Amino acid sequence: MEAGVLGTRQTEYIAPPIEKSGEKHEEYSTVTERYYTPRFAVNVVEKEDDFCVLFHSNKICVITLAPSHPILRLKKEVVDISFQVSTKVDRSQNKVSGKGKKGAQILHPNSALCIVKCSDNSKYTLYSCVQGKLVEVNENLMEKPSLLVSKPSSSGYIAIILPNLLKSKQQKDELLTPEKYEEYLLTHNSACESKE
Repeated sequence: MEAGVLGTRQTEYIAPPIEKSGEKHEEYSTVTERYYTPRFAVNVVEKEDDFCVLFHSNKICVITLAPSHPILRLKKEVVDISFQVSTKVDRSQNKVSGKGKKGAQILHPNSALCIVKCSDNSKYTLYSCVQGKLVEVNENLMEKPSLLVSKPSSSGYIAIILPNLLKSKQQKDELLTPEKYEEYLLTHNSACESKE
């Protein structure tokens, strides 16, 4: 039999190895870059309360730190993350069920998600940035708080939120695109340098 030639009766087709069979898309290096659209919320409650909201096509939002948040920018060592944001509210106790996320805690853009303590004794409150239902918080952060800094847009995410489906596009449009965020950083950095 002749291998590799199609169209003859006695042809055997030898498929290439799986890793050589598909197209490679070098422009997308991570799942996050492939399936999520990043938007940025800056100065959410206080100056430098900067967050990245990753919008999935199914409308789910993943909340992460933006590169300009002091925890990432200053490469702080995170020693503790608590989802107990008040005496009555513990985000880690959020229990949802069903397609409509029944029982979910309702969040507003300035709702606290967790409190972060760093090795230099600084504390930061991290916020939801979008209005919606809390689907889950990243409980892995309680055991490995360093993920918040080492893998902020993947296993170090803060929470997953389901915005109101009718308001999802509006909320996305109100946040900064990556290009507008870069412009913000340039202006923000210029303003900081001119004050020094």
